[in-house]
Amino acid sequence: MKNIILFILVFAFAKANSQSIQGVATYQTQRHVDIKMDSTSGMNDEMQKSIQEQLRKQFQKEYTLSFNEAAATWKEEATLDKPQAPPSGGISIVLSGNSDVLYQNIKDQTYTQQSDLMGKQFLIEDKLEKPEWKLEKETKNIGQYTCFKATWTKEVEQRSFHKINGEGEEEVKKVEKVTTAWYTLDIPVQHGPDDFWGLPGLILEVSDGKMAMMCTQVVINPKDGVTLEIPTKGKKVSEAEYQEISEEKAKEMMERYDGGGRKKENGNTFSIKIGG
Repeated sequence: MKNIILFILVFAFAKANSQSIQGVATYQTQRHVDIKMDSTSGMNDEMQKSIQEQLRKQFQKEYTLSFNEAAATWKEEATLDKPQAPPSGGISIVLSGNSDVLYQNIKDQTYTQQSDLMGKQFLIEDKLEKPEWKLEKETKNIGQYTCFKATWTKEVEQRSFHKINGEGEEEVKKVEKVTTAWYTLDIPVQHGPDDFWGLPGLILEVSDGKMAMMCTQVVINPKDGVTLEIPTKGKKVSEAEYQEISEEKAKEMMERYDGGGRKKENGNTFSIKIGG
């Protein structure tokens, strides 16, 4: 009981002193994507490894979280990639998204996200849903900051897209995902990377076994201040509308896949697993 009371007092003190805090945090991200192809898919081991490597590099990105006591913006840092020769097999994968911007206002409980979906921009406007974090006892240091552990268990949809005998199929199943976050009371704001927020301190690290985000630098109260801009580009939609459009676009993409432009008579199989 004493530990709980102490924690509440620390949180109350931190919150009372958070009104003057603003800053910029830099994060590096990576994600694992499952791709499975059978021996009749027409893709040899070298081609499969090429696709895996391309996806791995596409998800290794750097983001900036700019924040004050009430709101935050999350966006990818622009990079200039070196020209590369076409990969073996002629398969090249480029994921859009470097123009995406997420603005969250935890005071108003709203968010605005500018998102590029297959070359078309959308502006998602909706209410924030606070993650149901469970505060744990474990601590660890990340750089100079003492961090506390929190977990969030949520049932999510895992979607698998298959191409079998020239026909596209989608499998959807429910899986339990456990997200682990590490936050510091030394920076008493409720923000974090991407759409993770709602803890009594800045989230410096997030992982769920498939995805990981790690803070590499934090600048508090920078000399030039912090400016937060709400994104404005794109067709306005709600979160539910955007999810419906996204799922339809994914199905269209799988329908267009035909093994390199040629229909095959021998039941080829191609699948990508997303989510979970």
